[in-house]
Amino acid sequence: MSALIRFIALAAGLVAATLTWAAQPLLTPAELRALLGNPNLRVLDIRDGKAYGTNHIPGAISAPYGSWRGPASNPGELPEINKLASQLQKLGLSPETHAVVVSSGADDTDFGASARVYWTLKVLGLKELSVLNGGMKAWAAAGLPQDTQPSNAAPSAYVPKLDMSLIATKDDVRQQIAANKVNLIDARPAEFFTGDTRHVAAKVPGTLKGAVNFEHAQWFTPGSSQLLTGEAARKVAAKVQLDDSKETVSFCNTGHWAATNWFALSEVAGKKNVKLYAGSMVDWSADPRGLPMDNVPNRAKQLMIDAKFWADKNLK
Repeated sequence: MSALIRFIALAAGLVAATLTWAAQPLLTPAELRALLGNPNLRVLDIRDGKAYGTNHIPGAISAPYGSWRGPASNPGELPEINKLASQLQKLGLSPETHAVVVSSGADDTDFGASARVYWTLKVLGLKELSVLNGGMKAWAAAGLPQDTQPSNAAPSAYVPKLDMSLIATKDDVRQQIAANKVNLIDARPAEFFTGDTRHVAAKVPGTLKGAVNFEHAQWFTPGSSQLLTGEAARKVAAKVQLDDSKETVSFCNTGHWAATNWFALSEVAGKKNVKLYAGSMVDWSADPRGLPMDNVPNRAKQLMIDAKFWADKNLK
């Protein structure tokens, strides 16, 4: 009888694990270490090749952040689907793999790289996804093993399709602004939102019509790259004051800081119907139709901003 009871308990445990298993969006270093060696795990180190070669998590594969970004004219744009498919296949990724994204952990801006790659993978149909909270900095601080030997994965044959439920296009946003059916969340520091400066690739300072400013840095323990979790994250999410009857679109300059707001709202706080406008203000401000914006400064102030960019470039 005792053997039968043990068998039933074991079977129940396996069923429960199957029913409840899902990759957590944020992993601690200890949680990730416990997963190392799992054949379905892919640790993606998105630092540059030099940093990866110096030290990385054992078994991690090099997948530099730049390879997930668009052209120099607007790095926020999603690369072509064929390029992304090739990237996934080279890294051995498919919906069956658990991909963990690891950045340097240098600061809160660095976290945006992890969040942007996570979003891109989810857009491409991967579901089992995580970010190492605090990146390599947290891993090293925990005294966990590091390696210098490069790793590779057997290529996959996965052919992705874009999940448009996560993507806000320029035309989507334009139509929703006209219909007053969208929460627009500007993740940039305040001086961008107020039009006191702009991204060097943007044509006009200011913000999207009707947007509210919610700086990405609010999601972190001050002075760190550790994203808040649990009740602390929910308290931050409550500050955003979303109208849940509307779609929410996160944006910034090039879809980097905005990826943090998207990740925190959608994946950590569990908000529904949150999208990322990848092209963000660089894309919006370049449209020749002159799309609706708030906080656009007068021409004299715009010329002052232009002059500062020129001086910064030429007087170094």
